[in-house]
This record gives sequence, C-alpha cells and structure tokens, in this order.
Amino acid sequence: MNHISKIVACFLLAAPCWSCSDFLDEELKGELAPDNTYTSTYGFEVGSAGLYAIARSEYNTWGENGAFMHNGACPYEALQISTDIATMGTKDGSIQPFGYLTMTSNTGFVESFWKWAYSLIGAANEILEYSEKNTNWNSPNDKLLFQAEARFFRAYAYRTLVYLYGDVPYVETVEDKFRIDFTRTPKKEVLDKMIADLKFAMQNLPSDPDKVQVGKLTTWAAEHLLSEVYLMAGDYVNAETCAEDVIDCGYFSLMKERFGAKAKDKGDVYSDLFVENNQNRTSGNRESIWVMQFEYQTTGGGTNSDDWTRRAWEPKYFEIPGFVLADSLGGRGLSQLIPMKWWIGEDAGFFETADIRNSEYNIKRRWYYNDEKKPETYGKPCPITDETWFTYYRLYPALTKFFYGKEDNLSLTGSYRDRMKFRLAETYLYLCEARLMKGDLPGARDAINNVRRRAHASELTDDSQMTLDFLLDERIRELVGEESRRFTLCRTGKLVERTRKYNEESGDAIRDYHVLWPIPQSMIDSNVGAEFPQNEGYK
Repeated sequence: MNHISKIVACFLLAAPCWSCSDFLDEELKGELAPDNTYTSTYGFEVGSAGLYAIARSEYNTWGENGAFMHNGACPYEALQISTDIATMGTKDGSIQPFGYLTMTSNTGFVESFWKWAYSLIGAANEILEYSEKNTNWNSPNDKLLFQAEARFFRAYAYRTLVYLYGDVPYVETVEDKFRIDFTRTPKKEVLDKMIADLKFAMQNLPSDPDKVQVGKLTTWAAEHLLSEVYLMAGDYVNAETCAEDVIDCGYFSLMKERFGAKAKDKGDVYSDLFVENNQNRTSGNRESIWVMQFEYQTTGGGTNSDDWTRRAWEPKYFEIPGFVLADSLGGRGLSQLIPMKWWIGEDAGFFETADIRNSEYNIKRRWYYNDEKKPETYGKPCPITDETWFTYYRLYPALTKFFYGKEDNLSLTGSYRDRMKFRLAETYLYLCEARLMKGDLPGARDAINNVRRRAHASELTDDSQMTLDFLLDERIRELVGEESRRFTLCRTGKLVERTRKYNEESGDAIRDYHVLWPIPQSMIDSNVGAEFPQNEGYK
C-alpha cells in the first residue's frame, strides 16, 4: 500500500468533510474527484487505501496528515474510561466528560466519533457505487475485491455507531443531494445490514493471509468481525460458527513459542506479541488476523497523532526527580488512564502466579531511578505508593505492551508501532462468549482454556467457574487496552454493573442510560425535515 500513499493523501484532501446531516453529500471539484479517479483498477486501489487510512485514524487526535482527526487529545481514552479498568489521571478537558459522565450532545467526541464513522461509510459507499459503473479492470476479480473491502469497512464503521448511539441512520448509497430528513434505523435492522456486508466480504476477500500485502484484509478478518456482530445481535449459534471457522481455518494459531525480533532476549511469548515489528505474519506471528499499519518513520505508517494508546496508559515517571525519559521505560506516557488496583495490584490476586501476562515483562512494577546526573538516587528503586499512583499519577504498574520509545525522539507521543486489531486470542474469547450465552458451559470452558494454557494459567475444570464475569476478567488479562472496553461491557450488558462495582470515580454517577452516548446536537438541529429523537437521558 505504500506506493500509493502520497496519492491517497491528495485524494483524502480532495474528499468532502461530512458534517452531521450532509455526511454523504458529494461536491468534488478537484482532479482526484471520484469521476476522475474511479476509472481503473489503480484508481480503486487509491480509494481502497483511503478506506484503510480513515479506519486507521479512528483515534487520531490533532491531525498531522491523518485521514481524519477528532480535534481533541483523548478519543481512545473515551472508550476505556468509566468502565471497570481505569480512572482518569491527567485530566485533559476532552476526557473529563467521559470520566465524570457529564457528556452532552455538544461534547466534542460525541460528535467526532459520529463524523468519523460516517466519513468511513461515505467513502465505502462511493467505492461501491463507482465500482458498478467502471468496466476498466485489470482482473475479473477486482470489482468484487474492492466491493468486499468497502462492505467490510462499512460494517466496521456501523459497529462503532451501534455501540455508541444505538439506532442510527443506515445509508448505503451516495447522497448527491443535500438531505435534512434522515431518520434513525432500528438497531436490529442495522445489525442485519452489517451481517450481510460481512458475509459478502467473507466470500470475496482473499483467504490466504500469506498472499496479501501486509495490513490487507482477508476472509478471516471479516469472519472474526462477523462473530462479534452476531454476538451483538444475540445470535450465539452463528457467532460460535464464525469463531470456529476462523480458529479451524489452518492459517492462524496462538503463539506458544518465543519468536520475532527479540526472541533471544529476556521475555516470554506474550511479551513477544508486542515487540516492535512482531505484529505482522512476516515476523512469524501467526496469531494476528488483521494488523493496522502504524510503523515508525515509514511511508504509509502512523503519524504522531495516531494511536495514542501508549500516552494514555503509561506513567509520567519522567516528572519525578531522579528520572529522565527513556525508551526502555516506555517513552513519554501521559498518565491519562490509571489502571485500577483491583485487577493490576500486585497483591490483588487477579492473576495467578504462573500467568505470564502478569510477568515482569508484561506489567512493570519495579521502577529504578535512571538519571545518571543524580548519583544519590541513580540505580536505586523508586517504590510505587498510593500517592504516586492515585494522587500524583506519576508511577504505578504499567502495561509494557504499550511501551514505545525512540532514542531519536523520546518526547514523541504517538505509538508508531503496527497494531494487532484482530488476533486469534480474541476469537477464542468470542467463541467462549457465544457458547456461554447459549448455555454450553463445557464448550465455553474449552474455548477459554486455550487462551489460559498459552498464558500458563490454570485451566477451568468445573462448569461453575465459567461465568460471564470470569470471561470479562479474562478479557482484561488478555486484551486490556487492545479492546474498546466500553464496547465489550455494553455488548454483554455489564457496563453499569461492573462500573458501579469497581470504579470509584464514576461508579456513583453511572446510570442505565449511559450505556449509549447522546446523539450529536448538530445532527438533530440540522435534520429539520424529519424527527430525530435524542437518546433517553440526554437533553
């Protein structure tokens, strides 16, 4: 994809910036307008790369040549906060409404996630429409391939919309006239459309992940997502079938032996998954199903405003006298998500002793002063205390899966490392969820035990151990920070319950209606041609 990245950048600049009611209006005048671009396979390659770019900018903050930007510092954090895993540390103004649950229909990310999703949908619909007009293909299969990618990304965008807003307008064509009469499509209908899109994508995307460019979609990425969408729809039988298909396809497996760039260094196989350059299959990683490309200083990779997961989770240790920025300590974190003691505390009992996901290579609990200019403290331990953890937010147990620093630019905030968006461990946990929800407790235990065996955790041996709460705990152990925790808790109906149980910051404030965000006020105000009701609980 790198060879057309510059053209993609121009294409994205030429593309319209959809507002809330005109997110599908088309007024392209530039030389890269669709009428000029979608006239050959190469033109559709440009459009396809644009889809990947918009999807990759899901959490883009301030821009820097990203395909979309939220114009705020903490979009990723907004989907992790006010759940059972984290509270706010550094209280950036953009995250406070989500930490304190005071968001309104005018809150920035409430509108920008809506715009991001419909930007991706609009771009997908454009490819779908022009692919029906074009006859100039390099290969007979090109048309179906680009349509499959477009339909995958359309479903991916609606996934976010349904989780955050519930009933939303379903639009599957390019609107060439300005509209002010959109209505809210019932969630069930939207999910049915998403299922149809993903089935089409499964049938028409390549099946062999070794024969596609790095970062490109395959049949199995579509079926992994389809398993989740079936779970969203309460169709546990089909969710189980899809997860089984991905697991049994023969292309993927849980990594159980050391691999990749630092296989001979100290560590374990779980930490290997997150070493720079270990995310793609080219490293020997057979667990990754779909990897978003953010590689450092690489054409077509991430920008300094993309994927700020690292800055969210990692401590501001460098503000403690005796510390200086270091790549070995994760680079420049900003302490915006403070992990809760109930699951990450050393004495919490959440992890078993042998569980490698709790090893020193995956959770850093021992910190040592590293400023050579302060010999009085250099090399000595700096203890984590309740004060450093919960008062000043400067030092606490840190997730090394998000450590990232570069000696040539230690102050950078971006993660700049390819991101495993879908990996097989989560497919097993989808399988566990599907079986659990349909009452197959032995089958659910078998699915989750695959993940636990790899982690050297004990296997579940009794059906009474296999509960939804245990599964949600296991998703923390395996996927914390990788999944959008809000989405998981909303899908399983556990957001309110577990936030009240574990989150001292927002637990008292959360109400049932907080399962959804408000509809952006700009959408309601501009859609004067039809009633567009606000979500319950919001004005």
